[in-house]
Amino acid sequence: MYRGVLSSALASHWRREVLRTSLWFVPAIEVAAAIVLFIGTLLADRANYRGDFAIPGWVISGSADAAREILTAIAAAIITVVGVVFSIILVTLTLASTQFGPRMLRNFIRDRGTQLTLGTFVATFVYSVLVLASIGTGSHGDFVPHISVTVTLGLMVADLGVLIYFIHHTAVSIQLPQVIASIAADLAEAIAEQGSGNAEPHVKNGLTATELVARAEREGGVLLAPDSGYVQFIKHQNLVRLATAAEAVINLEHRPGHFVVRGQRFATVWPPEAAPKVRQALGGAHVVGPYRTLTQDVSFGIDQLVEIGLRALSAAVNDTFTALTCIDWLGENLCKIVTGWHPARVHRDSQGFIRVIAPEPAFDRLVQRSFEKIRQSSLGMPAVMIRELDALARIMAETTSSGQSRGSHILTCRDDGDSVRVKGPRPRQEKPELP
Repeated sequence: MYRGVLSSALASHWRREVLRTSLWFVPAIEVAAAIVLFIGTLLADRANYRGDFAIPGWVISGSADAAREILTAIAAAIITVVGVVFSIILVTLTLASTQFGPRMLRNFIRDRGTQLTLGTFVATFVYSVLVLASIGTGSHGDFVPHISVTVTLGLMVADLGVLIYFIHHTAVSIQLPQVIASIAADLAEAIAEQGSGNAEPHVKNGLTATELVARAEREGGVLLAPDSGYVQFIKHQNLVRLATAAEAVINLEHRPGHFVVRGQRFATVWPPEAAPKVRQALGGAHVVGPYRTLTQDVSFGIDQLVEIGLRALSAAVNDTFTALTCIDWLGENLCKIVTGWHPARVHRDSQGFIRVIAPEPAFDRLVQRSFEKIRQSSLGMPAVMIRELDALARIMAETTSSGQSRGSHILTCRDDGDSVRVKGPRPRQEKPELP
């Protein structure tokens, strides 16, 4: 399927994903909010100290020494709880790495509940320390920030609620069905992001994609990968602008999720005279890193579910029902891919000329990626194979083209060298569009 230049939605999704997969971003925001809150309450306390207004009766009052004791006790308790939270996080990550695989650690690091809990305790500690440092001697005697001390006690009560939530959240999040469902939800979000960027039809000018690919392979200039690692994100808009300025066509040979080696072939440019100009800016037009992401690589989400299923079917675990759960979610997301996943393979400029040709996995390849490895590991397990056939039958009910139907119609369950043909509902037919 061809569509125009990739919208900025995927770029925004990529930036959100980078910030979300960190344990510092949300706590940093909460610490900044705590500093702003301290400035506000300190100004109110200064106004009360000057006699500009009287504090309400529910605000805690007392001497400077009493305020210091309260704040010191709160700060010490909060920092102790922060250590406990860190210990729980480390135990959770260790358990996840052992049970679910090391690639699942990023799913726990990017969990909003964990980040908010850590940020709340750190922000409360910072606020209490700032309030403690503000106690001193003024022109009218000791300055005691009564409002700030009261707010600190309120934050401590809120922290108790957050701690209870965190314990509950951790106990729920490490359950295997919940882990599988969260991975499936992330995969569904990635499918929706890639399927929602359809642009309005462009005027088509110039040579076709097939002709351009043939010319690029025959006489195009070769671009080498500037770095080694997994392709995480390709900035197609930047490439289109670059190719338009150079009046060239860039034929990408690797998609997000592929591993590239520095100095090896990454793309071709036609005409070859434009290759030096494109080569200088190629490094800034794509992101390469040590791991895969879901932003432009739906295969990664499928591989995560398949990995959990393979671990469940291993002789060391032998958990058939977990594998069945993975198959159910794989079938559900493949149904969404059938109806809502429209990756851009050809990117055109504003004049309708093809500027970037990008590879994307075919639907039948995604079906094989979802079920083939699990099928190979489930020999002698009829329950797993039956569940795979049921999932394929549901997928077939959503197919809208003969190509999708062929891709999901046969599951190569070669238990004894024979293939099992899926008997399911006929593919759904597209309704003809009205002129």
